[in-house]
Amino acid sequence: MAEPKQPTVTEGRPSGDLGRRLAARRAQLGLTREETATRAGMDPGYLQHLEEHAVTGPDQGALLRLAGVLETTLASLTGGDADRPPGPGRAGRTPAFTELSRTECGDLLSAHGVGRLAVSTAQGPVIVPVNYSVIDGTIVFRTARGATPSLGAGNKVAFEIDRIDDAFSQGWSVLVRGHARIVTDLEEAERLARQAYSTPWAGGRRDVWMRVEPYAVTGRRITV
Repeated sequence: MAEPKQPTVTEGRPSGDLGRRLAARRAQLGLTREETATRAGMDPGYLQHLEEHAVTGPDQGALLRLAGVLETTLASLTGGDADRPPGPGRAGRTPAFTELSRTECGDLLSAHGVGRLAVSTAQGPVIVPVNYSVIDGTIVFRTARGATPSLGAGNKVAFEIDRIDDAFSQGWSVLVRGHARIVTDLEEAERLARQAYSTPWAGGRRDVWMRVEPYAVTGRRITV
């Protein structure tokens, strides 16, 4: 006798903080709603409700199971750690430290997102977050003329991305060292605008494109 099929759940637009966090974490792990619900032992329709509606007082047991399936913490799903730096947990008992290959570093960088740019200023070194893309093998981002990221133009800079998994005390980081320059060619700037993954979260007028052309790319990973 064939097993009954679970109802198909249409992927709708996530709503509310919890819904967006659930959907984003699923996407990071490559899981569908049905796969996630099945592993958490819940009806796919309930997970759909959590993601697509601003839910007040959701079932804590269900959220704990979802956190386990999504390899994260309850605080991370509910936004309770929004104002805390990542990595407050204890180190794993038997951590393994490995160097990432150039290909692995490139794959992680090409996922796009937010990275940290380190530049030298008259007041000393400064690190600022930027929304970046990888185009033509270089790090590109938009900024405003005179803003801190633009101060790296014509100099060597460092750019770093990382991922910290508090639930499992593991993570990875990629470091790029390169030469920064402002894109002055109008056609090149227009092409970057078409191909860029996202616009700066900070908003405002940020019409100065910058490239970081790498001369060294390294990475490392800690697993348990």
